[in-house]
Formats: sequence, structure tokens, C-alpha cells
Amino acid sequence: MAVLYNIGIFFYHLFIRTGSLFNDKARLWVRGRKGLLDKMSEEIQSGIPLIWIHAASLGEFEQGRPVMEAFRKQYPDFKILLTFFSPSGYEVRKNYEGADYIYYLPIDTKRNAKKLLQIIQPELVIFIKYEFWFNLLHQLHKHRIPVIIISAIFRQNQHFFKCYGSWYRKQLGKINQFFVQNKKSEALLNSIGIRQVQVSGDTRFDRVASIAATQQENELISKFAQESVVLLGGSTWPPDERILRDYLNTSDLEIKMIIAPHEVHDERIQSILHLFNEQAPVRYSEATKENIDKAQVLIIDGIGFLSSLYRYCRVAYIGGGFGKGIHNILEAVTFGKPVLFGPEHQKFGEAMQLIKEGGAFAIHNEQDFRGHVDRLLTSNTYYAEASTACLNFIEKNKGATKLIMQSISKLMDSTQKDRLS
Repeated sequence: MAVLYNIGIFFYHLFIRTGSLFNDKARLWVRGRKGLLDKMSEEIQSGIPLIWIHAASLGEFEQGRPVMEAFRKQYPDFKILLTFFSPSGYEVRKNYEGADYIYYLPIDTKRNAKKLLQIIQPELVIFIKYEFWFNLLHQLHKHRIPVIIISAIFRQNQHFFKCYGSWYRKQLGKINQFFVQNKKSEALLNSIGIRQVQVSGDTRFDRVASIAATQQENELISKFAQESVVLLGGSTWPPDERILRDYLNTSDLEIKMIIAPHEVHDERIQSILHLFNEQAPVRYSEATKENIDKAQVLIIDGIGFLSSLYRYCRVAYIGGGFGKGIHNILEAVTFGKPVLFGPEHQKFGEAMQLIKEGGAFAIHNEQDFRGHVDRLLTSNTYYAEASTACLNFIEKNKGATKLIMQSISKLMDSTQKDRLS
């Protein structure tokens, strides 16, 4: 099976390199790894204790961020290496001040895995949620470097739990500790003999709670919202935007709308401007104190600050539910904002649970959207109940970071003792 894995890595790399001739994201993926190990060798200081944290993309980074920041506070003498697999994570967070070194992850070949560990020599490695690179795991295990997985979720259909998955199950045994989001994941791991598991919950709750606690005022957005009723469409795609446009065009209520699309390249922004043409929308990058005051629709054409904008809305609509799946709902929920989203939400436990608790609402079309939003905007009691459900949901699910850091402290103490003995 190891041979098949390495063949798969080879062809995946070949596929990406071929795709880079036609796809911008693939091109960034390839360029970011050119001469990467030599660059890391030149820049990473030897002789200074280092922890390595890996995130697949931006969402996983946000999950790992509370742990990174807590580790920095508790172990200030350590350097932090942060790696990304995807350009959508690296290109947005390559200047993140909470890490000392930020790079793409080298492709997981045997040679790269050996050379990478020779360069960075980490005291501890943290993978976030889903990342399993088996050549790296083998080398980490061989050199007795502790590895933990945080905010992990496991499902029955993964190859670890199939009849042919014995090799994959063996690889999981090389991980020192799993911090999983729910008891179902714990039970699945236990069923294949993996006992080094703790249910810690999802660190995203700690991250969004910290965002809500940090009052970052945006002067332009504040002037746009003023005392108006604002609906915010976060991480939207075209089907989401059509529902929002139709509601705005036919609603009897006086509302304003913020659209923050998932992709912000110029073609996407132009299509949204055209869709909302009747409302004379304003692009955030072109907004001034004068024109934003008169605008009914504001289009966010930048990245990196959506999470702080939810404080200005009354109700949030989260995109992706008419495609592969919804995006992050917790950034809105942490501000006590009721959330709506499309039908593809069943894989997201927080969405399913919040629907039961009355803070979230699933829709299938514009009529569903209208019914829920109209009631939220016209009934103070109904709105207050939904908002309270959101706040309570965040409060009762916080605390994963504290649990993880307690275990990391024990692991670090044990590692230090082993090295001294």
C-alpha cells in the first residue's frame, strides 16, 4: 500500500503541474514550492526550539489559530513554523504575525519528508483537522517527534474504517494524540484500536468568541449601516446572490445589504455589480464617506475581514448551501446573529444543531428565505429568541483550546524529560 501511496503522490504532483498551465490556483501551488526546501534551509534558524503547525487551507488555519496564540503565550522561547497545503490559505495568511516562519508544505515524497525534518527539527507537530501525510508521519514517528491532530472529525465512509484500510489504520497509530470534535469520531477511532483520543470540541468556537470580544470598528461599514436594518450575505456564490437580490427587489421592508462573495476576483465582482444594478451598489474598495452613506448595497471586494463585519448586520445569510456545502456560520453566530443557509448543510454538525436550537434556518428557495427573514425582522420576540440561541450555542461550546493546551503542556514536559534522561 505504501508503494501505491507514493505512486498516487507522484501522479497528483504531475496533475497539478499540468493544471498550472491553465489554472491560476494550481500555478500558485507550483510556484510556491519551487526551491522551497532550500529556502527553508536558509531562513530557519537552527538550535532554537520550534513547533510546527500545519493547516490545509484558510479554514483550518482559523481552527488552529487559538492554539497557536495560546502556545505562543505559554512558550515564548519557541519559534512557530506554519505551513499550508493550499494557496487559498497561504496567500491570505503568508504575513500572519503569530508565526515566525510561513511556507507551503512540500509535496509528501520520501525524500522531501526526510529533508524537511532535517531542516526544521521540530519539538512538536500539530496537524489541523484532516491532514494525513504518510511519508511525513513515518519520519516523525521514526525520529520520535510527537504528533497531535486537533479539531479532527472522522466519518464512517473514510478509508480508515473500510475492510481494505489496514495500512491506513496503522499510520494513524503513529499519531500521539487525537483531539476530536465529537463522540462519534472518538467511537470510530476506538473501533479500530486507536485509544489516544480525547473529545475536546472545535477550536473554532474559541476563535470566533475572541473575534466578538475584540471590538474592531470599521468606520466605513459603520457609516453604511448606521441605524439601518442590514442583511449580510457572507461567502456567497451566484445562486445565493440571486436569492438575496430577489428578496431586496420585492421586500416591503427598508433594508440595506452587504454582499461578501467567497471569491473576489474582478469577474465575480463585476457580475455581482450587474446583478444588483437597480440598487446602484458600491464596491468597498471604492467606498467613501460620501457615497457609502447613500448606498443600499455594499459589495465587499477584499478578503481577510469578513468575520468582523457580522457585527453590523441584523441577519446573516451564509453561502455555499446550493453547492458543495455551507461556509463558516460561527463567525456570524458569535455576534448573536441568526443565520440562514441553503440545503447542503447536513455534513456540518454545528449547522444541524443550531437549527434544532432555533438560531439557524435552512432554506431551499427565495420563498423560504423571505418567510424566515420577514419574521426575524418584524417580530422582536422571535428575533430575540433566535439571537439568544446563537449566543448560548457559542458559550456552551467554548473551551477546546484550554483542553488541548493542557495536554500539550504534559506532552512537552514528558518530551523534555525524555531528552534529559
